[in-house]
Amino acid sequence: MPQFSPTLRAALLGAVAALPLLAAPAMAETVKLTLLGVGDVYNFTENKGRGGFARLNAVARAEREANPNTLYVFDGDMLSPSLISGFDKGQNTIDLTNIVPFDIAVPGNHEFDFGPENFAEKIKASKYPWAAINITNDDGSPVEGLGGVMVKEVGGLKVALIPVAQDTSPSVASTGSLKFLPTVDTAIEAAKKARDDGADIVVGVVQTDMSNDRELIKSHAFDVILSGDDHSYATAYDGVTAYVETSIDGEFLSPVDLMVDVSEKDGKRVIKWVPNFRFIDTADVTPDPETKAAADKLEAGLDETLGVEIGTSETALDSRRNVVRAEESSMGNLIADAMREETGADIALMNGGGIRGDRSYDAGVKLTRRDILTELPFGNVTQVTELPGSQVLLALENAVSQVEKGAGRFAQVSGLTFTYDPTAEPGSRVSEVMIGAEPLNPDALYKVAVNDYILGGGDGYDALGGGKLDPTLGGKLVANDVMAYVEKMGTVKPAVEGRIKVLGQ
Repeated sequence: MPQFSPTLRAALLGAVAALPLLAAPAMAETVKLTLLGVGDVYNFTENKGRGGFARLNAVARAEREANPNTLYVFDGDMLSPSLISGFDKGQNTIDLTNIVPFDIAVPGNHEFDFGPENFAEKIKASKYPWAAINITNDDGSPVEGLGGVMVKEVGGLKVALIPVAQDTSPSVASTGSLKFLPTVDTAIEAAKKARDDGADIVVGVVQTDMSNDRELIKSHAFDVILSGDDHSYATAYDGVTAYVETSIDGEFLSPVDLMVDVSEKDGKRVIKWVPNFRFIDTADVTPDPETKAAADKLEAGLDETLGVEIGTSETALDSRRNVVRAEESSMGNLIADAMREETGADIALMNGGGIRGDRSYDAGVKLTRRDILTELPFGNVTQVTELPGSQVLLALENAVSQVEKGAGRFAQVSGLTFTYDPTAEPGSRVSEVMIGAEPLNPDALYKVAVNDYILGGGDGYDALGGGKLDPTLGGKLVANDVMAYVEKMGTVKPAVEGRIKVLGQ
């Protein structure tokens, strides 16, 4: 052991005493925060043992019981479309989600399928708050009952929920005079402000497509983004922002656990966290008994009236979402043929987004009222308008203008054929249009059967406006026209027959 002289020892002790005292590091605290998001829940019942509100509510209850620091959020689309929504305008979804309420709900475009007045009624009937920072009245004033950014104190954390709706809603739903601000810019601005205002965790609860999701992730203004609209399941983490695309009908769920370390440095609060994504296949979930009893009651009421057989299809039918929005479909042909036959129109157009069954049927299937209303749940009415061929061409150009995005404006047709080039610029994709056996005449007038939604400009069909409506034709629900057609025919045999051709294929 080294020996120091008394003088040196005294000098060393004095130097040590003169050193500034170092502050002991603050004790760190770890909080487990669970975020459960869901969206695009249309059907109250399960599908092949997955999804439905009874399983969804069971998961939400279990997550809250396992961790009181759980936030349960809805990111859009439940009031419509579904088989039963055509009867109750979505009230069933409110009743079933009220059993296990959300912490916040963001309206999707389908919340407005029955108009803003119906949505306002459903807000009042909800036992949870609805919010969207980018929806206002046409004069910029707040929409009654629709909140904004929500800040929740959870386990000592200040969590900001940024609710944002789809800014394309006015073109795909009946939003009336409501004004929708840009989804991405509005969301990022609000997220940054929430951070500046002291939020520990910033969560985007958004209803928008994946292209916008990528912009939101890229901004790094959010810690977590829970997004609906795309009907798919996905998780991602780029080291800054955790992301969940929340599936459809609650079939696959992904609670995100954030292990949040809270500490202090230089007098400032320091937040660090890592995400843990969990995957839940609801096929493995026992339905919530209370919700299941309510859903079973709804199912029994529907079975009595909708199980009636109306005819047979000799051929296989296909209404899968990726088919009716991108190519000629046998189900699309059946619907368009029925609209044309029941009205006596020259041609018929049906937007693929209005066909919602998302399934395939085997050849020889016995079709029921339930099948048709499942395919056509919106309650749209068939109308007949007289238009020059030039406007018909513009309508077809609109139909294929966003085919690469899987947009619902893609048209299923009857009485005409056409070819399109998906690689060409939108607006210049359509060629070889035939009306029956004759080329399209831009100056000739044609009677066109369409549904009232696209006739009013929905899905970008402005080209259908300005025509002369024939009040003696149409006027019935599209679903009723299809049911009447199938019943009259007894046996139908729609097939893909070259009505829509893709250049180069």
